Amino acid sequence: MTDEDILLFYVNRPSIIIGRNQNTIEEIDPDVVAARQIQVVRRISGGGAVYHDLGNLNFSFMTRDVHGRFNRYDTFNGPVVEVLRGLGVPAELSGRNDILAGGRKISGNAQFASAGRMFSHGTLLLNANLDDVTAALRPKPGKLESKAMKSVRSRVANISEFLASPLDVRELRELILDRIFGTRDRTRIPQLVLTEADWNGARQLFTERYDNWDWNYGRSPASNLQRAVRFPAGEIDMRVDIRDGRIAAMRLFGDYMGSGDVSEVEQRLVGLPYDRDAIVAALADADLGVYFGRISRDEVLEVICP
Repeated sequence: MTDEDILLFYVNRPSIIIGRNQNTIEEIDPDVVAARQIQVVRRISGGGAVYHDLGNLNFSFMTRDVHGRFNRYDTFNGPVVEVLRGLGVPAELSGRNDILAGGRKISGNAQFASAGRMFSHGTLLLNANLDDVTAALRPKPGKLESKAMKSVRSRVANISEFLASPLDVRELRELILDRIFGTRDRTRIPQLVLTEADWNGARQLFTERYDNWDWNYGRSPASNLQRAVRFPAGEIDMRVDIRDGRIAAMRLFGDYMGSGDVSEVEQRLVGLPYDRDAIVAALADADLGVYFGRISRDEVLEVICP
């Protein structure tokens, strides 16, 4: 459609957005999701599960995939942090991809790159229903222990908690636009107007992928071995079905931040003996950083074949 840089804002009805490499069933409480009519959708970028509702402002920066830009969240989130600080919010970039205030998460972010383009997108919990966040998401014990917190609710916060006066998502969006474009004159900010053909393409993509059970939940293999390890750059959760000493099926879940399709790694290993030498040899020429971001080769192998 265009090769220009684009900034997109959007607000969704109550939804849980699952990272591309996560095991949906393990990330959500299906009874709560059904009872509260929360939609579950898997996105194409990595990272962890996030919650959307009408009190949450979402943003996406869509740009050219410039070398060295992927996983540089400060490049995109810096202006957002500046706006929040200007409102009196003690916002700071933290960890791999979060924005925190008072040690609690107010924004989760992820990135994706393909065919020379990339996007960096994030949430801004302005006045979201944090009770739904607590009830609908299932934090893993290892993740909680590694962050020394007791619950999802204790690790997240609404931006509104730090504001001296009320603010809605539209007003927050306008402040971010002011900061990025340096003007309050909206006629000076170029806009991309979608055609009916664009909307039809979006609807078709939604129907074929994002409203599809196989995409959003998938079918995990019947596993007889499971191992999950959390590293500073993310968690890898391996499920492998071993038959007659060989890998019959494998899935690598997690909230790691890679740009490649991890199924390519899985398929390399299917049919091999479940043996470290065989696995190391099969992955010798693979750039695992493409798939697992900043998780090192040795750390990946530590999970797959300790």
